[in-house]
Amino acid sequence: MKIAVLGGTGLIGSQVVTLMREHGHDAEPLSPANGVDLLTGEGLDAGLKGADVVVNLTNSPTFDDKSIDFFRTTMDNMLAAAERQGVGHAVILSIVGVDQVPGLDYYKAKVLQEEILKNGPVPWSIVRAGQFFEFMKSVLSWVVEGDKVHLPTTPVQPLASAEISREVAQVAAGRPLNGIVNIVGPEVFPLDELGRIALAATGDPRTVVTDNTAGMFAAVQGDVLTGPADAVIAKQTFREFLAAQAG
Repeated sequence: MKIAVLGGTGLIGSQVVTLMREHGHDAEPLSPANGVDLLTGEGLDAGLKGADVVVNLTNSPTFDDKSIDFFRTTMDNMLAAAERQGVGHAVILSIVGVDQVPGLDYYKAKVLQEEILKNGPVPWSIVRAGQFFEFMKSVLSWVVEGDKVHLPTTPVQPLASAEISREVAQVAAGRPLNGIVNIVGPEVFPLDELGRIALAATGDPRTVVTDNTAGMFAAVQGDVLTGPADAVIAKQTFREFLAAQAG
């Protein structure tokens, strides 16, 4: 099976390409580095020629309202090229609970991306994932005052990018779902507690202040960023991940 992976050199994309190749598929990473530009459409037809599946793992460079135009343009370009080239399956990576956070422009942009895919001409699958363990470093830099990190108590169910990548690869190798699969970690944490665990594990002397007005997740209501009842549950815990990183 030939699989074109847009964003195939990023955190998830590079792992998906490796996994697909290990399972005997012809997986090709596509990015501006090899002449494929989703924003302009340049190189897309050549990149998708002969592909059975296209996996879109690209992301907006910003998390503000500009992300809406990014996803609209890139999805329109991808689906138009995929239809011209006869691609039989399109896969995107999205976020658990993304359609239940109307107060975040980035989440609205990801919902738009999903809707464009659903209403497009190519059979499709969506993988919605919980927050990445790897992103905690960025989260800990959002609202910092001196040696204090401000985080809300928003419940999250994070997991390792490696397990997300395996789920994406598995979905891409299968028949189109014309539906959504969710994958989340084995544990639910308030975000502020997750921050404290991360700081302690790395010997970071900063302290976490619980602040339900801090950062982008302050706009999240309730436990919508945790997995639904039918979600796939990843195996690695956050503490296991941190121990592996330290080792």
